[in-house]
Amino acid sequence: MSKNAAKPAIYEVPATTDVAPEDEHFICREGMRFAGQHLIIDLWGGKNLDNLALVKQTLTEAVEAIGATLLNIDLHHFEPNGGISGVAVLAESHMSIHSWPEKGYAALDVFVCGDCQPAKAIPVLRRAFLPDNIQCTELKRGLIL
Repeated sequence: MSKNAAKPAIYEVPATTDVAPEDEHFICREGMRFAGQHLIIDLWGGKNLDNLALVKQTLTEAVEAIGATLLNIDLHHFEPNGGISGVAVLAESHMSIHSWPEKGYAALDVFVCGDCQPAKAIPVLRRAFLPDNIQCTELKRGLIL
């Protein structure tokens, strides 16, 4: 990055600590309290990333695997490359996909609160899309400092 290139701005706003301990939607783990877990998943060398029916089935199975409640799935199939963008709206938040089948790449988000286990989506994604490589970053959203 050149010294004149713009850097992304990250702002920290002091968190309030007035969340009730009995708030069942917040997660308490390893001495931290946070609203939810957000996985940023990159699939490389993937297959079937243009198969609308398979993407819908995979999102449905992944939602079940993580222990979330599916409210709705909305997918859009782009032409001519066949990429798919969409979201599974969950009672616990969302799961989204954006695929570039011509590159063998898909970007997915799994954001959930409560007792859901978002990492359990990864084996479901691996079976469906057969990627050569998966990169995953976990964020803790709504971290109470």
